[in-house]
Amino acid sequence: MLTGLGKVLIVTGAVLLVVGLLMLFADRIPWLGKLPGDFVIKRDNLTIYIPITTMVIVSIILTVVLNLFGRGR
Repeated sequence: MLTGLGKVLIVTGAVLLVVGLLMLFADRIPWLGKLPGDFVIKRDNLTIYIPITTMVIVSIILTVVLNLFGRGR
């Protein structure tokens, strides 16, 4: 029973580590958030940012990576 909990904690920690590293180095990826299809609406004191293309590309990359790791099961 505790073995399953241990695996969940390890996976959760690994995911948090990867997300933290991505947030740390996200400003070094110049194209992230500036692709065609990423919309920015600026008004007087309001900015709305809708990164549609970036979300699609990140989703495709995550799908491929997770499918590669999931094949080992």
